[in-house]
Amino acid sequence: MERLSISTDTRLTTVDVTDRVADVVPEGTTGTCTVFVPHTTAGIVVQENETGLREDLETMLRDVVADDGWAHDRIDDNADAHLRATLLGPSVTVPVEDGDLALGTWQSLLFVECDGPRSRTIRVTVTDEAE
Repeated sequence: MERLSISTDTRLTTVDVTDRVADVVPEGTTGTCTVFVPHTTAGIVVQENETGLREDLETMLRDVVADDGWAHDRIDDNADAHLRATLLGPSVTVPVEDGDLALGTWQSLLFVECDGPRSRTIRVTVTDEAE
């Protein structure tokens, strides 16, 4: 398992982590790669890394989950971030073929920050079928 650090500078944003995750996969590996976000106010998705689509994703999350009015806000005023992260999920698993992430042509791994700016960690675990 490898830990990758990610820093964000806005409250709700996406960060393409595809290349950084791919760098963790050993050459020749065939199996799976799981990316896990150990935070309750961030998530990870497989999606196209296109600027307009990333903006649309952020807009959709803002539209679907209101910024305020939630019971949890009485504690630390970030219920919206928890709820948005719940919609995204904390992990994705991608097939690995001969040392490469077997993503589709337009697929990328996007870390989604819902409670930034922050410094975060993601965990990357690669399982080799041959082991």
